[in-house]
Amino acid sequence: MNPLTQSEQAYPSPWRAWRVTGLLTVIYVFSFVDRQVLNLLVGPIQSDLGLSDTEVSLLQGFGFVATYVLLSIPIGRLVDTRNRVTIIALGVAFWSVATAACGLVKSFMGLLMARAGVGVGEASLTPAAWSLLADYFPPARRSFPLSIFLMGPYLGVGVAMISGGLLMDDLLARGPIAVPLLGTLAPWQLTFLVVAAPGILLTGLMLLVREPSRRDIAPSVGVASSHDIAHWVKANGRVYTALLAGVPCIIVVLYGLQAWAPTYLVRVHGLSLGEAGTRYGAIALLCGSLGVLSGPGLGRLLQRVGYTDYPLRIATWSLALTAPALLLLAVAPNTWVALGSIGMVSFLVTVPLALVASALQLVTPNRMRGVLSGAYVVSTSVVGMAMGPSLIALATDYWFQDPAAIGLSMALVGVIVAIAGVTLIARGQTRYRHLIATLGDNSRAEG
Repeated sequence: MNPLTQSEQAYPSPWRAWRVTGLLTVIYVFSFVDRQVLNLLVGPIQSDLGLSDTEVSLLQGFGFVATYVLLSIPIGRLVDTRNRVTIIALGVAFWSVATAACGLVKSFMGLLMARAGVGVGEASLTPAAWSLLADYFPPARRSFPLSIFLMGPYLGVGVAMISGGLLMDDLLARGPIAVPLLGTLAPWQLTFLVVAAPGILLTGLMLLVREPSRRDIAPSVGVASSHDIAHWVKANGRVYTALLAGVPCIIVVLYGLQAWAPTYLVRVHGLSLGEAGTRYGAIALLCGSLGVLSGPGLGRLLQRVGYTDYPLRIATWSLALTAPALLLLAVAPNTWVALGSIGMVSFLVTVPLALVASALQLVTPNRMRGVLSGAYVVSTSVVGMAMGPSLIALATDYWFQDPAAIGLSMALVGVIVAIAGVTLIARGQTRYRHLIATLGDNSRAEG
């Protein structure tokens, strides 16, 4: 192990930093379990509530994203000025209660409101966690813990799909179950209650974490004003366009896949809910995690040969390679080819995510990080989480007008979005290289 430099010794101890990273990652995992388990329950919910694909996509996307987006930047401002540990703990408690509420409602509007509550709670996590990790680790050691943290969504999707699939198979065999004080609940309702329960423990554990001292990478004094933030973003417009408009195109593909892959496997390839959940869950867990962990290594390799713009460069490569993998999904002749295509997409879209998250922290002054991380959450949410599931559903319902054409919808949306993303990200590479050069020692060895 390399000895710590004097500047690195000013940060919290590695043991403490990694312990907090582990807890934040577990919290992120369970946030995605609560967020994504709905995607496995599409069939039973449609059967009980009589919903169309477009209505389901509103629950997957808009219902969650509306509040998530509305609160991300205000919470980002609180992250820059208030105790980040408390913000995360309150958020965990809130989204866990809202997830449980998803299992107690019996109408589309009730489920939409409960999903909005999940968005309220989860809006706190990403800006606060990124800001915490930036103050627990020095720049040269930051992207690997960010990679670990960013494994959370893929571990969470895997856990949600595998455990949810097995749980649903068991509950469907039992039928509706009478629960004391709550009445008779359908299997999908009980599933929401089960996945919400760990939030109680995680809230308590988060409150045991100590708030670290704030540290600057780029110069800033006090709390940055809205004018200062706007001036900084304008001066580096192409970089932030790449990060806040181009990178979300990757999220469109990712969330579209997560939202509809289980349903695709059921409709097109005839798998049961349990089979679709366990197979897609295993792919999401393995390929998604490998993708996130591969990113920093690939970034270091490119950095050694002189590519200082490696986060954006890798992002363009990822999107470019995703398009043919989605086309293969649309024409897959059997389940194994379909699963292979899903695995390729799951890997490719996750490779650049830790790198672009680290790049955002690197080029952004500390006292602006919460707000601009919140802006990143907003852009990825609006473009990615809201549009990804809904564009695919709209293509299925109104373009192809055939539920079995969902694979074609996923390919059509993915290819168009990939082209747009490559264009937006590539335009920011030159300015990014210039900005990194001006940051000097603060940027070296990041990755």
